[in-house]
Amino acid sequence: MNFAMWRKALNVIPEVSKSEWDQLDVISKWLISTRAAVLIMTFISAALAGLFAWRDNSFSFLPWLALTLGLILAHASNNIFNDYTDFVRGVDKDNYFRTIYGAQPIASGLMTSRQHLTYFAVTGLLALAAGLYLVFINASDPVIWMLLGAGAFFVLFYTWPLKYIALGEIAVLLVWGPLMIGGGYYVLAHQWNWNVVMASLPYVLGVTTVIFGKHIDKFKIDRQKRIFTLPVVIGEKAARYSVLTMMVLPYLLTFYLIGTKFFTPVMLIVLFALPTLKQVYPAFLQPKPETRPEDFPDGQGGWPLYFAPMAFWNNRSFGSLFMFGLLIDVVLRLLPFTQNFWR
Repeated sequence: MNFAMWRKALNVIPEVSKSEWDQLDVISKWLISTRAAVLIMTFISAALAGLFAWRDNSFSFLPWLALTLGLILAHASNNIFNDYTDFVRGVDKDNYFRTIYGAQPIASGLMTSRQHLTYFAVTGLLALAAGLYLVFINASDPVIWMLLGAGAFFVLFYTWPLKYIALGEIAVLLVWGPLMIGGGYYVLAHQWNWNVVMASLPYVLGVTTVIFGKHIDKFKIDRQKRIFTLPVVIGEKAARYSVLTMMVLPYLLTFYLIGTKFFTPVMLIVLFALPTLKQVYPAFLQPKPETRPEDFPDGQGGWPLYFAPMAFWNNRSFGSLFMFGLLIDVVLRLLPFTQNFWR
């Protein structure tokens, strides 16, 4: 058990040689293959769904645990399958961007195609088992079947064709908000709530900035390879300003939800994320530099990625405070002596 590698893989995308890879345990290999460092974004979506359900007295731990594990494993399956799809389509040839900033097990020769597909199959089947458990305990609710089907669709078809026709970013916006948070709430509370979907937007916009940032980082090479991500379609500058807009909107939406009393004023805790926004915001006003800035980290989650890590840092800062604020918000609403105050 290589606990040091577990911790590392949960924080960055490690670079490992073939000899190092061969010495790793299966969990370390799985964490690297699934790019586990980014799975925190899915955990926060599942946690938010649970908090909204708890707020409405509809929380149950075992279904929430199955929901959380299912979503994380589905995201992990998607990351594995993305690498396989790009590999078989020849995208990762000629030192493609993805192979530079972290281990890409199949393209780097760390795993065979069969081993890679085995990881995908096992991870995907575990995610499916969690989903079927939720269907079973909800008496085969057809809406949950539809949510499960939608999740499977995005797992299998995000990389191709969605990412290739400028729908990848929109898919992320739909999946991490309405599907994970709104759908997760439905699974736990047995009702659809558009207010919950609206309240998911401050967080999911941050998640979307991460994929936008990554696609801006790959803008030139994706254009050469005719991978029409949204930044390639709308242009690099428009994409950067779209990210800036999506970084500011979560604050405005949070203020709106406080004004409508869907949130309590405790959600103003997200303002403590402003220093991170202030730190990363100026970089998006200019094109990506040709060489790594001196104060920018190199490799393992850093350069040659530039905009993606900054979007991730900003989202992690805002998202963690948003989740913590919602936890306090829920507790305040459920305390007997404060319930009438917040109505």
